[in-house]
Amino acid sequence: MATDATDGFALYIHWPFCLSKCPYCDFNSHVRETIDEARWRVALLRELDSVAALTPGRTVASIFFGGGTPSLMAPATVAALLDRVAGHWGLAPDVEITLEANPTSVETARLAEIRAGGVNRVSLGVQALDDTALQFLGRGHSAAEALNAVRTAASLFDRYSFDLIYGRPEQTVADWAGELHEALCHIGDHLSVYQLTLEPGTPFHTLWRRGKLDPLDEDVAATLFEATQDKLEAAGLPAYEISNHAAPGAASHHNLNYWRYGDYAGIGPGAHGRLTLDGAKVATQRIRNPEAWLGQVEARGDGGEATEPLDVDTQFSEMMLMGLRLAEGVPIARICNFHGRGLDDAFDPIRLEFLIRNEFLEQTGGSLRTTAAGRTRLDAVIAHLLN
Repeated sequence: MATDATDGFALYIHWPFCLSKCPYCDFNSHVRETIDEARWRVALLRELDSVAALTPGRTVASIFFGGGTPSLMAPATVAALLDRVAGHWGLAPDVEITLEANPTSVETARLAEIRAGGVNRVSLGVQALDDTALQFLGRGHSAAEALNAVRTAASLFDRYSFDLIYGRPEQTVADWAGELHEALCHIGDHLSVYQLTLEPGTPFHTLWRRGKLDPLDEDVAATLFEATQDKLEAAGLPAYEISNHAAPGAASHHNLNYWRYGDYAGIGPGAHGRLTLDGAKVATQRIRNPEAWLGQVEARGDGGEATEPLDVDTQFSEMMLMGLRLAEGVPIARICNFHGRGLDDAFDPIRLEFLIRNEFLEQTGGSLRTTAAGRTRLDAVIAHLLN
């Protein structure tokens, strides 16, 4: 089974540069003393052209500028990219155009120009509302600057969101409850909250291996997760995905397209994509190193490193890995359509029955979805279901 090529699809545009590298970050982000932005603008436009040649007639449902720190891009670069997108594809009437931004005073001052250039939603990397925590996380802004950025975003954009990181070493339930309360005084209709993880290759992971950083106790982290779900749901922002909360109808279009296993094209260094081409689903990947990507785009028009056809079993596994993160789950009809068989044929019936009986999964409203207990053990649930 493959996604219908007439369906809407999404574009992800990656800007790989940051002013500094945060110690928890394992994204494809880099610090450079100087950047020839005019050269980068041309290269990103060329890669858009190459993707457009492969996907004619599609309708863009969402565009997401991620990074790195895309708010460091000149607003004119953002506007040029959006103009090129509109020239290549149709845009959905409610197209969502999101740009990630850091809440420093310099980047906040650019938000009005970014809005004028066509962005209609902004996602702010607040990460904490406590100055000591921000310093620990390596952020370049204060809590006051963060709240000022949120207020500015609220005055310019109908839709905005911001991120918070919890589960920090020595963080207490009371500390986090106070931070969430402060966040809810400023949030609109969407909030992303992520537990701190010590990803391999990051400075935090190195400190942990050297015995210089102790992660939060697992039981406390679980309590924080449950308290987060309860508090945000009570505030009218239930989780539509494990780390993303929104008021009804306010979920990020881009997030939903990704977790529902829709088509999306990745533009820029290290960007991944999933596209339906000639009736087959393929995985695409761009060169990670910014300079290597730039050189290849200039030489041949795109920075592609690999295009890999995905067999039905791989597509099925990816769809389930994505969809079970969502509160809505995966439609049972879609599960069955992959193999043209019933639900008990798609999975080992003994394993499926075990997960349902122990209330980690449930069948409801025509979907298979994780329960609250299942979402706290998602990796184990998926491994048991699919292996």
